[in-house]
Amino acid sequence: MKYVVVSGGVISGVGKGIIASSAGLLLQSKGLVVSSIKIDSYINIDAGTMSPLEHGEVYVADDGGEMDLDLGNYERYLLTTLGRDHNLTTGKIYQQVIDAERVGHYLGKTVQVVPHVTDAIQAWIERVARVPVDESGAEPDVCTIELGGTVGDIESSPFIYALAQLRKRAGKGNFVQIHVSFVPIVPPGASGEQKTKPTQRSTGDVRRAGLNPDLIACRCAVPLDPATTEKIASMCSVEPEQVFGVHDVSSTYHVPILLERQNFLYAISKYLDIPSSLPRTPTQRIADGSHMWKDWVDLIQSQEAIQDTLSIPIALVGKYVSHKDAYLSISKSLEHAAMYCHKRVEIIWINASDLDPESYIDSPAKYHKAWHDLCSARGVLVPGGFGVRATTGMIKAINWARINNKPFLGVCLGMQLAIIEYSQSIGIEDPGSEEPHPLAKNNVIVYMPETDKDKLGGTMRLGKHPCIFQKDTEWSKVRALYGPVSRIEERHRHRYEVNPDMVDRLEEAGLSFVAKDETGKRMEIVELRNHPWFVGVQFHPEYLSRVLRPSKVFLGFFAAATGTRCLEKVTEALEQGCRSLERIDSI
Repeated sequence: MKYVVVSGGVISGVGKGIIASSAGLLLQSKGLVVSSIKIDSYINIDAGTMSPLEHGEVYVADDGGEMDLDLGNYERYLLTTLGRDHNLTTGKIYQQVIDAERVGHYLGKTVQVVPHVTDAIQAWIERVARVPVDESGAEPDVCTIELGGTVGDIESSPFIYALAQLRKRAGKGNFVQIHVSFVPIVPPGASGEQKTKPTQRSTGDVRRAGLNPDLIACRCAVPLDPATTEKIASMCSVEPEQVFGVHDVSSTYHVPILLERQNFLYAISKYLDIPSSLPRTPTQRIADGSHMWKDWVDLIQSQEAIQDTLSIPIALVGKYVSHKDAYLSISKSLEHAAMYCHKRVEIIWINASDLDPESYIDSPAKYHKAWHDLCSARGVLVPGGFGVRATTGMIKAINWARINNKPFLGVCLGMQLAIIEYSQSIGIEDPGSEEPHPLAKNNVIVYMPETDKDKLGGTMRLGKHPCIFQKDTEWSKVRALYGPVSRIEERHRHRYEVNPDMVDRLEEAGLSFVAKDETGKRMEIVELRNHPWFVGVQFHPEYLSRVLRPSKVFLGFFAAATGTRCLEKVTEALEQGCRSLERIDSI
């Protein structure tokens, strides 16, 4: 097993996840099987109970693991399927060590951070790194490991010590460390000077902590000056060929190409002793490795030629829009759909609270701007969320999309609120949900009986579950995108569901539940028949959207927002197996 460890310094959010994903993608282009592990030093068992406003979105795996959002980057870039164990936290390690101590595993010894915790970290990494993660079913050749946080944080110390020990255990030619640093420009602007001191200090910190960077990736606003590269190399005791610049680009999807042009793959391959040519197994070295890289480059480069006039404005009406990472997978899924359609997406972020008529009293300017932004959009998306706050504004947005024939997509909470809005329109008295409207007379959304109301962590309906298309729904626009199948599987994360007792009444009034779970009692997809695109899904299709394999739900929604003809072409393209609409003809 070969390991690529990515650490970060100077500031958090410097781009470790993107660089780790890019390294994995480049290794895949050689035909290698690549897995990924994200280390988070917080004491939480997982990210499931964290606020989206503090930590960003909670990403969900097939097995129901609630994980850090960086795991989504790995899956989107690498077309892999990771599990809950690929996200390693302090909480998980300490829980494992304490459970082992309670049953006498350590035979009476004093349990300490070194060696017991650090040994547990290494054992976890070595075990999980070998778990198959792609369609080949082969054991991975390489595992990228992202060390979350910033080197120097006290809570990351055990992980750094463990990784230093892992380097010795892996041996020469099986371990490379990439340190990601930040190069500021002082004063900010085109005439400023690129400062290397933060990188010098950061590299010294990681060395004192026990790791020795082999490669240094420098995040900066503009390309590194040759003089800056030389100075970093000189002051950090590396060669200039070991310093790479990662400047701001129009899309994070350009980063792998940017690194490839600097011979990043060659540098990694040298440290990992990867030969220039590899034997053709397993599965003919993941047959599409080089082809996938070509598709990636072609797709990203084709985006550069798209004019801004081809941007499609989509209103994202949510309650966490002040922290856009709360909807990271949503925004990425829209980007994937836009790239497939050879368009750009312009996401209009709307705070749902500002659409509530009561907000007019406090801030009429925000109220009018929010409604102007909504009315300017070509499509309306209401994502998931929890709690009562801002739900009135979301329902107002859904109502506007429905009566004005604007393409609408509701995800999880968005679907549930769409059903409440429709219930209001057909005269159901005081319809509501047990979550935000517990005292409503007719709750069309109810609590799932098998979930635990009193415990938050890991108690929802999580992970991949089947959705069965119902009879006589061949007219469905969303069903047509999935092709000639009656069963699909998508990832879920919810505690509430459509009230089974209200389904017949809603369907009689024109709201069609085109897909249900395997029991036929849990509603999965709702759709209005005589509407350009009015779809709600109980699952989270954004978790399965990939750069080279967009979510069909998001693809259909975006195409409908582009125009009826585009949706027809997308449906036709999927039937023909085309990776991009431009391979058929322009719209």
